[in-house]
Amino acid sequence: MDAITVSPHRRPAERFGRAARVHVAIMATTLFSTLLPGDAAAQQVERLFYYVDRETSYESFVANVDRIDILAPSSYNIDEDGVVYGEVDPTVLELAREHGVRVMPLLVNRGFNQADLTTFLEDEDARTRVIETLVELCRRHDYDGIQLDIENLSIHDRDVFTEFYRAAAAALHAEGYEISAAVVHKPDELAGATAYQEWLFDSWRGGYDLAAMAEVSDFLSVMTYSQHTRRTPPGPQAGLPWMEAVIDVFLEHMPPEKLSLGIAVGSPHWYTSYEERITPELARSYNRVETHGWATHLIERTGAELHWDDEQKVSYAYFPVEGTWEWIFLEDARSFDARLDLVRRRGLRGFSVWVIGHEDPALWELLPQRAGR
Repeated sequence: MDAITVSPHRRPAERFGRAARVHVAIMATTLFSTLLPGDAAAQQVERLFYYVDRETSYESFVANVDRIDILAPSSYNIDEDGVVYGEVDPTVLELAREHGVRVMPLLVNRGFNQADLTTFLEDEDARTRVIETLVELCRRHDYDGIQLDIENLSIHDRDVFTEFYRAAAAALHAEGYEISAAVVHKPDELAGATAYQEWLFDSWRGGYDLAAMAEVSDFLSVMTYSQHTRRTPPGPQAGLPWMEAVIDVFLEHMPPEKLSLGIAVGSPHWYTSYEERITPELARSYNRVETHGWATHLIERTGAELHWDDEQKVSYAYFPVEGTWEWIFLEDARSFDARLDLVRRRGLRGFSVWVIGHEDPALWELLPQRAGR
């Protein structure tokens, strides 16, 4: 632990050394891109991968560390009192540092509980406590910055959340650290036609002041996935036309160099679930996100035919289980390549993948090692 711990009492020049190195690296990458022809220059997009503390994430990170620019471990939680708790696996942090991977852990509001989030945001002392903790965590562990993953944010808390985010950005930037946020998708400035769309807007989409956040952020990661979820009928996690619509909305509030496209690499599997806690009906349609390997196995063992939707740019299969159809929308290297092309076509900063360890192994063939590795 001593090898990766930085004293909280570093001199100003030492504090800002890391930030300076990061900014020089980004500038060098940008310059390098302008000197490269066509396809080679197109490869220079920032590659962020989210990490969870599981074997699949760890094994994939070890195997592909030199193809990743930023690792964002889902490591820290915040409660309603502004108490932050969690940690990043020291082995993962050490490996990232050895290979020049920037580390920006996530700060998540625990359980995405809206009532607790409102309680926290209304408490000025709690907000201050969180900001001070974030700065101290970056000092102790030499993180490059923090990404906030604050979800189920009520539209009524929009202004106070913006105030909190601005204060956090100011404090982190003053110490030479970066700040970003994972923001829920929004394909339209209006709520939509259904009560479901109204609920999404009220509690998930409408609470972010995108322009204000982009102004003080180093970048924003838009969660351009969960177009279809366990709450909806079967469908792609993120069809390409829908992703384009989300990008259009976000680019009205920020330049493309501040936007990272969220890409989900797990494959949702819809099936009929029976759960005693669901009353009175007890059963319902549900989905679970599978790794690429297990999703492929489920399709193969049923003998289902795999189809490619050339408009949505995703593969899918359906098959009966005791007379009831189940669906899998398979995220693979082919679908990832289409989304990588979207990043390039729209001139975005890069992409943010949820979550390393779920992906098709062939995906990594599309991502050459970073320069100098």
